[in-house]
Amino acid sequence: MSVKAFDYAAPASLDEAVLLLSSHADARPLAGGTDLIVQMRSGRRSPSHVVDIKKIPQLSALHFDAAHGLTIGAAVPCHQLRDDAAVKSHFPALAEICSWIGGTPIQGRASLGGNLCNAAPSGDSIPLLIALNASALIYGPSGDRRVPVEQFCIAPGKNILLPGELLVSIHLPVPPAQHGASYLRFIPRNEMDIAVVGAGAAISLDGDRILSAKLALSSVAPTPLLVPAVSELLLDKQPSEALFAEAGELAREAARPISDMRGPAEYRKHLTGVMTRRALTKAWERARGKQ
Repeated sequence: MSVKAFDYAAPASLDEAVLLLSSHADARPLAGGTDLIVQMRSGRRSPSHVVDIKKIPQLSALHFDAAHGLTIGAAVPCHQLRDDAAVKSHFPALAEICSWIGGTPIQGRASLGGNLCNAAPSGDSIPLLIALNASALIYGPSGDRRVPVEQFCIAPGKNILLPGELLVSIHLPVPPAQHGASYLRFIPRNEMDIAVVGAGAAISLDGDRILSAKLALSSVAPTPLLVPAVSELLLDKQPSEALFAEAGELAREAARPISDMRGPAEYRKHLTGVMTRRALTKAWERARGKQ
């Protein structure tokens, strides 16, 4: 299918980008383009204007501060996160997942901001961002606002952005000393596949007890799914195989998968429990200093 003609702009400031997006109801921002270009070629999207955001400094910035955490511009490509020393040191699970998104050519262009804005239920980076307490900075005609990542996706392929608004950056707070995180997924092939089920987990310890924990799932609900019941179960408990198995059952009950070409709903609910248990175990091992 041929791509419908469109106007292209590459603004150098947030205000210029917002003006363009506000002036054209069907305008679409372009970061890496690994989702948008495919959607345009298939006819799913036919924007009249494409707004390339890579020349806006705030959107291409990657910065870590020991007091305030990690700020990831919406256009920062996955390969930059994958290879960044501060990310690998303080957020190893994030660096790891950036090496899983697509193949090497895709990682050179795809961004976590784009992955989040695409709002796919199967988005690999989103459950981990939720588990790491990430927030999204949004800018638009009314100024800026910040929302937790778990509130960003509101339906399959639909996000919280209002007309004219733009995702500027994703912020992750500095994790505590005894902290570990993990994202695991089940895929039929070894790479470049959509997860049948994914689980992102983070655990903070206080000695031998769980100070806090957070779990989010992919591919089992209309949006990436936070499971508060798991956080409540694990709070102030001593980690164990039995405890994580119980958490897996809670996650399985919370899952609302559909049956599709990647597997029937009951199979995916079963996998939810398995992947939850494994992701929590790996996060716990990392919190104990075992990578």
